[in-house]
Amino acid sequence: MNSLITIFRIPELSRKILFTVICIAIYRIGYYVPLPVVDQQLMAERMGGGAGSLGQVLGLVSMFSGGNFSQSCIFALGIMPYISASIIFQLLGSVYPPLEKLQKEGPAGQKKINEYTRYATVPICLIQAFGYVNYSKPFLHAGYSEGFNFYYFAFASIIIMTAGTVFLMWLGEQIDEYGIGNGISLIIMSGIVARIPEATRILFYDSATGKFKPQVFQLGGGGTGDVGFEKLLVLMFLFVAVVVWVVLITKGQRRIPTQSAKHVRGRRVYGGTKQYLPLKVNQAGVMPVIFASSLLMLPTFVLPIVLNWANWPWLHSLSASFQRQGYIYNVFFIVLIYFFCYFWTAIQFNPKDMSNNLKDYGSFIPGYRPGKRTADYLEKVLLRVTYIGAAFLAVIAVIPSLISGTMDIDPRVASFYGGTGLLIVISVALDLVKKINSHLVMRNYPGLTED
Repeated sequence: MNSLITIFRIPELSRKILFTVICIAIYRIGYYVPLPVVDQQLMAERMGGGAGSLGQVLGLVSMFSGGNFSQSCIFALGIMPYISASIIFQLLGSVYPPLEKLQKEGPAGQKKINEYTRYATVPICLIQAFGYVNYSKPFLHAGYSEGFNFYYFAFASIIIMTAGTVFLMWLGEQIDEYGIGNGISLIIMSGIVARIPEATRILFYDSATGKFKPQVFQLGGGGTGDVGFEKLLVLMFLFVAVVVWVVLITKGQRRIPTQSAKHVRGRRVYGGTKQYLPLKVNQAGVMPVIFASSLLMLPTFVLPIVLNWANWPWLHSLSASFQRQGYIYNVFFIVLIYFFCYFWTAIQFNPKDMSNNLKDYGSFIPGYRPGKRTADYLEKVLLRVTYIGAAFLAVIAVIPSLISGTMDIDPRVASFYGGTGLLIVISVALDLVKKINSHLVMRNYPGLTED
């Protein structure tokens, strides 16, 4: 409590927090500014489908992007085009020599890459906005069916949504510069947190009548699609378990002992100190889940189209499995998470470069010679640690679909009380606490996590 009071005693830190809160408030206001002509109620009903529906798939995209596909608004695309552009440039940095050279130039090179990323965001916005406007065409108000030029509406909507995403991108950069925390991550986190009250309302209130469900607190009261007291206890236990597990894995490290070489100057011996090289258990963060989820959306859209041409029984079964996110879907999900975990870790962490850095600084790992043997050892340890991190992400990612399928719980409830959304929120919150702690410790105050 004293640490929280101390935060607002530091003028610079309190200004940063206030600026961040104002920026997030601006984002939330724009989240509810709708595009004209679109029937928002009809679109929300279509988007509120059950498990495996198109609405659920697009709802997952909305959660990752901070957008709002269920309501055609100026921030409907969210920040996803910018994230897509960032991912493209990060992947190109490992295969395209000019970009790789820029990455090694430090802050100046990163600034140039960020500039290219902003430019690439605009065409991605235009393409995604065009697809979204075509999707919203059936939801136009009936009064505009005659004498209404759809192309003018489409052009204006594409420009508005593109400008909305560019504004969010700029807002995130302002938080990075003048606020506290990672701006883009905070925008995504605030979008996820804002959906939790809706999931709670679905849990406790009947969507048709708007009345409270008394069976929630009754033993055996959960019928088909309802939540009884037993299911409520399971959800509460799941929420606490996932929170604790995410915190442990996110902060978990594999510490490799290192030692600096001794050298003599005059009569004194310098060096020889023992340190450690920390390798995070979850090196890739939440990116493998986002990659895998995005890739698995393709069969959901493509398979129904293919079925119109080839009416094969096995194709029907495969399409149904992806639609309801069944066993085959979860198997593919886990395999892709493992693949992208190793792929992303290989891009972000190079054992050979780390071995060379240790050698340049006069440090070594006891029992291993500097150079190739050290690099091989680091790679072996990294493979084992990544396997554990990928297993953690896979379990967290499939929890919502397993809970929704086995306990017959609304997917919108299961997805926010265990799963990827909770993983993103906790990871961003831990990063925010870490940055606030750094401000407090720098001014000789106790951190938020200290007594």
